[in-house]
Amino acid sequence: MAGSNRSASLKDTQRSIPVGTLSATLVTTLLYLVSVFLFGAVANREKLLTDRLLTATIAWPFPVVIRVGIILSTLGAALQSLTGAPRLLAAIANDDILPVLNCFRVADTSEPHIATLFTTVICMGCVVIGNLDLITPTVTMFFLLCYSGVNLSCFLLDLLDAPSWRPRWKFHHWLLSLLGALLCVVIMFLISWLFTVVSLALASLIYYYVSIKGKAGDWGDGFKSAYFQLALRSLRSLGAKQVHPKNWYPIPLIFCRPWGKLPENVPCHPKLADFANCMKKKGRGMSIFVNILDGDYHECAEDAKEACKQLDTYINYKNCEGVAEIVVATNMTEGFRGIVQTMGLGNLKPNIVVVRYPEIWRRENLKEIPTRFVGIINDCIVANKAVVIVKGLDEWPNEYQRQYGSIDLYWIVRDGGLMLLLSQLLLTKESFESCKIQVFCIAEEDSDAESLKADVKKFLYDLRLQAEVIVITIKSWDVEGGSQQDDSIEAFNDARKRVASYLAELKEAAKREGTPLMADGKAVVVDEQQVEKFLYTTLKLNTTILRYSRMAAVVLVSLPPPPINHPAYCYMEYMDLLVGNVQRLLMVRGYRRDVVTLF
Repeated sequence: MAGSNRSASLKDTQRSIPVGTLSATLVTTLLYLVSVFLFGAVANREKLLTDRLLTATIAWPFPVVIRVGIILSTLGAALQSLTGAPRLLAAIANDDILPVLNCFRVADTSEPHIATLFTTVICMGCVVIGNLDLITPTVTMFFLLCYSGVNLSCFLLDLLDAPSWRPRWKFHHWLLSLLGALLCVVIMFLISWLFTVVSLALASLIYYYVSIKGKAGDWGDGFKSAYFQLALRSLRSLGAKQVHPKNWYPIPLIFCRPWGKLPENVPCHPKLADFANCMKKKGRGMSIFVNILDGDYHECAEDAKEACKQLDTYINYKNCEGVAEIVVATNMTEGFRGIVQTMGLGNLKPNIVVVRYPEIWRRENLKEIPTRFVGIINDCIVANKAVVIVKGLDEWPNEYQRQYGSIDLYWIVRDGGLMLLLSQLLLTKESFESCKIQVFCIAEEDSDAESLKADVKKFLYDLRLQAEVIVITIKSWDVEGGSQQDDSIEAFNDARKRVASYLAELKEAAKREGTPLMADGKAVVVDEQQVEKFLYTTLKLNTTILRYSRMAAVVLVSLPPPPINHPAYCYMEYMDLLVGNVQRLLMVRGYRRDVVTLF
C-alpha cells in the first residue's frame, strides 16, 4: 500500500500504483522463495529456531556487513513510514471524514509537519516499550484490516455491477477479492483472537463515529450500492399484488399545507411529524411529506428544490422516518390528483392520506376551502386511499407529554379495521401508553345491544385487542337537557340558518341566470329534507361524543363520505357540526381492503 499512501506525489497514479505494487510484490515474493532455499541449504532446524542473527553468522567474508544492513533496512522502513503515514493522515484530515483530525489539515503542496510530529511521537512510544513481540500483533492487525477493507470494497463494487466501477485492470473477479478479505480475517484470528476482537471493535467504533459525525465525501459509498440493489430486489419480490393484512404497514402521505395558511418560512405544521410518528410502531415505517406549489413548473423549479430542502430539514429535525416531495402544479386540486395517482412505487405507494382539518375556513372566510376539502376526500376514495383528518392538531401531544384517560372509537361503518389498528398504534407511544381504548357501537334497538356487545367483544378478542365495548342505542341519541347539549343545539340552529341562506342564494342565482342549480362549478340536486336529516344525524353524533368522551385523550370517528350532488359548503357545515367542541378528533375512512385479520 506504499504507493497508495503517497498517491498525491505521483504524476500518474492509475499507471504507477498498479505497476509499482505488482512489481514490488513479485520481487519480494521471489526474494522470499530464494531465501527459503538458501537458509535451508546452510542451516539445520535447531539453528534456524535459535539463532536470530543467522544471516550475520553465516555471512562471508564480513559478518558485520549484515548487521549494518539490518540497521539501514530498519531505518529505511522507518523513514518510509514517516513519509507515508503523515501524508495519509493529512489526506484523511483534508477529506473531512473525521472532525477530530482537523488539526492535521495541510494545503495540497505543503508538508504535513504536524502529522509527521504526531507519527514520530507514536513511533518513539513504540520504541520505548522495548518489546517488538507486543507491538507486532497490533500493527499486523491494522494492516490486515486495511487489506480486508480494500478487498471488501472491490468485492462489493464488482458483485453489484455499479456503473461507476470501471477498473483498468481487466484480470479481476469478485471471488478473488472475497477470498482475499476472508484470508485476512482468518489470519487475524490465527495470530491472536483477542487482538482480532479488539481491532474489529475499534474499527466498528470508528465507522460508527464517521457515520454520525463525519461528513460525506464525493467518492460514494459501496454499502449504498448494496442497499440500492437490495431495495430493488425487495421491491420486485413484493410484486404488484395486494399485501396480506398480516404484512400491512401504514404508509401515510402527509399533506403539509393543503390550506396554504402557514408562515412562509414554515414548511409544515409543527405537529404533523409528531402525528405521523404515532401511526408507526416504534417509529418504523416510511412517511411521505408532500407540498404543492402553485405556478408554472419551469418558473418554479428552483423554488421547489429549495422548498424540498426546507421540508427535508424539518423531517430530520423531528426525527421522523420519511421523505419530502414538492410538486409544482397549476392549482392545488390538480396537484393533489397527480400526487395520489403517481406517488410511490409498486407496493410502496402511500395507503393513507393525512390532512389537518381546516378549522380556519370560517374564521378567515376562505370560500375555496370547502370545495378543496371535498375534492381531497373524493380523490382519495377514487384512488382507493384511506383518509385520516386530524382536528385539534395544535393541541396534539409530543413524545414528552403523557396523556391519561381513554382513546374512544365511534365505530359507525366497517373500515377494514383501520380505526382499531390506529388506536393500537397510538398505545405504543409513550404519550398514550397510559390510556385505555373504548369502542362505542350503535344499536338500533335495546334488544340488539347485548348481542352486539358480545359479538364485538368476541371480534376484538380474536384480534388480540384489549378494549372496553360500550353499546349506544338509537333512543339514547335523543337530545337531553344540559349545557353541552345546549351548545350543540345552538350550533345546530346556526348551521341550519347558514345552509338555508346559502341554498337560497344558489336558487336565486340559478333563477336569475336561467340555469340549473349550480355549485362548485357543477350541477347539484339538493333535497332540503335530506340536508336537514344530515344535519340532525351529525348533531346527535356530536352530542353523544360530548356526553361520553368530553375528557378523552383522543376520539376516533368514522368519516362520512360527501353526499352525491350536495354542495361542498353543506358538507363543511356537517363536518363543523360533527367536530364542534371536541378537543382532539381523528376522522377515519378506510379503503376497499382489510388491514387486520383473524387468521
